[in-house]
Amino acid sequence: MPPREESEESERPLLSRAHDSEEDILDETAYDSSEKVVIVGIEDGDGGDWSRAPPFSWKKLWLFTGPGFLMSIAFLDPGNLEGDLQAGAIAGYSLLWLLLWATAMGLLVQLLAARLGVATGRHLAELCRDEYPKWARMVLWVMAELALIGADIQEVIGSAIAIKILSNGVLPLWSGVIITAFDCFIFLFLENYGVRKLEAVFAFLIATMAISFAWMFGEAKPSGVELLLGILIPKLSSKTIKQAVGVVGCIIMPHNVFLHSALVQSREIDHSKKGRVQEALNYYSIESTVALILSFIINLFVTTVFAKGFYGTEQANNIGLVNAGQYLQEKYGGGFFPILYIWGIGLLAAGQSSTITGTYAGQFIMGGFLNLRLKKWIRALITRSCAIVPTMIVALVFDTSEDTLDVMNEWLNVLQSIQIPFALIPLLCLVSKEQIMGTFKIGPVLKVSCSLFYSEPG
Repeated sequence: MPPREESEESERPLLSRAHDSEEDILDETAYDSSEKVVIVGIEDGDGGDWSRAPPFSWKKLWLFTGPGFLMSIAFLDPGNLEGDLQAGAIAGYSLLWLLLWATAMGLLVQLLAARLGVATGRHLAELCRDEYPKWARMVLWVMAELALIGADIQEVIGSAIAIKILSNGVLPLWSGVIITAFDCFIFLFLENYGVRKLEAVFAFLIATMAISFAWMFGEAKPSGVELLLGILIPKLSSKTIKQAVGVVGCIIMPHNVFLHSALVQSREIDHSKKGRVQEALNYYSIESTVALILSFIINLFVTTVFAKGFYGTEQANNIGLVNAGQYLQEKYGGGFFPILYIWGIGLLAAGQSSTITGTYAGQFIMGGFLNLRLKKWIRALITRSCAIVPTMIVALVFDTSEDTLDVMNEWLNVLQSIQIPFALIPLLCLVSKEQIMGTFKIGPVLKVSCSLFYSEPG
C-alpha cells in the first residue's frame, strides 16, 4: 500500500497537464522540449529515493538560475522607477517600509506562480483556459491584456525618454517608441541561440541598472539613519495615499504572474518523480529570492536619491519620469560623468529589458488563453502591435506635455494595483486545488494571507 500511495502522489501534479490524448499533445506550450535546459543530474542513479529532493548542489542552482531574474525585471521597469522617484520626492523616506513589504509579498506571489508552473507543467493562462468557463476566461484574458498594455506603455515610453536624454533631445519621443518597438525583435532573435544566452543578456541589463543607480546613490549620499527608519517604521498619511497605491501597483505586475509560471518551464524536469519537482521548487525559490532582493536594493537606490534631493522642495510635486534627469542634473551637477546620462543609461536598461519580458508575457497570455498555435515571431508581432499602437498615440499626444505624461504614468501604476486581483485570485484558487497541484497545493493560511494583503490598497 505505501508504494502505491507514493506513486499516486508523484503522478497527481500531472493530472491538469494532459489526458493522454492527441488533442492535448497539440496544445500550446510555453517551451518546446528542444528549447528546454537539461538539468544534468550530478548524483543521479537508478537506486535514488525520488520521493525526496536530492542534496543541494551549487551546479544545479546555477542551471536553474535565470527565470527568477527575468521575472524580477517587472519589479524594475520604468513604471517602478516612476513610482520610486515620486514616492521619494513627495513622501521622502516614509514609504520605504511599504516598498520592502510589497516586494516581499510580490516574492510570495511569484513563488506561488512558479509552484503552479513546476508542479503542473502548465502555466497560469493555460490552466485558466481549462479550469474556467468561457465567459470567465475571456474576462481574465481581457484584464490581463489591459494590464499588459498599461505596463507596456510605461516601458516603451521609458525607453523613448532614455533615448531622448542620451541623444541630447535630437530624437523625439515618438522616434524612441519606434526604435524600442523594433529593437525588441532584435533581442527576441537571441532566443534562437538558446534560453541561457537570452538570460545572459537580461543579466547584463540588470547589472547595468544596478551600477547606474548605485552610482547615483553614491553621488546623492542619502541619510543612512533616515533610510533605516523609513524601512523599519511604517508611516502613511493622507497626502501620500496615491504614491502608496502606486508603489504596490508598480511592484506587483499582474502580467508577471502569468510570465513566471511559464518561465519556470524552460528547465527539463521529470514530473513523474516527486523529489525532482520539489528540487526544482527549492532552487527556483532561492534564485527568485536573490533576484528580488537585488530589485529591492535598486528600487531603494532610486527612492532615496529623490528623497534626499527633492523631498520638501517646490519641485517635489512636479518631478516625473520625463524631467527627472534634468532635475537630477540641476541638483547634483555634472561630476566626473553627468548624472543626467547615468540616469538615462539606467532608464534605458530598465525600459529595454522590461519591453522584452512584456512581449514574452504577451505571447504566453495570448497563447495560453486562446490556445493559439502560431510561430513565435507572429505572436510577438501581434502582442507588440497591441501595445505599440496605443503607445505611439500617447507619445504623439503628450510629447510636448511633460506634466500630463507624468500624471498618466502615475495613474497607470494605480491601474496595475486595480488589476492585481484578476491575476491573484485565479492563481490562489488553482494553486490550492488538490486535483491540480496534488501534494504541492498550498494551505488555507497562505491563501488567506495573500488575499488580505492585496485587499489593503483598495
